[in-house]
Amino acid sequence: MKVKADVSDAANTALVVDDQATARERMSSILVDAGWRVSTAGSAAEALAKARAERPAIIFMDIVMPGMDGYQACRKLAVDPLTRAIPVVFVSTKCQRADQVWARMQGGKALIGKPYSDAQVLDALRFAGR
Repeated sequence: MKVKADVSDAANTALVVDDQATARERMSSILVDAGWRVSTAGSAAEALAKARAERPAIIFMDIVMPGMDGYQACRKLAVDPLTRAIPVVFVSTKCQRADQVWARMQGGKALIGKPYSDAQVLDALRFAGR
């Protein structure tokens, strides 16, 4: 696996959050190929802890996860002074216009649909200002 975890350069670190290992690996591979360092989390709770500790430049967050979903996690990130400035890009199988509006209302900078292309991930980085 090509995933790198190095938080020494948080400005170039992305946190990838998904309860499915294959989804984390796919997103991580795209980001590593684009020159990013990648940290991963398998749950929203783990993502909150990692975001506070590592302060990544951007978070790619699956919406549907057991326990806390991505929307709930994003709202928690938004009220924490250590994490509120980190842009969140939601990733979901639901990507209709209404889903995109709801994702923005929940604090996300963008929503990309599964399955996604490398170009969509790179566009989301640019759209989120990274």
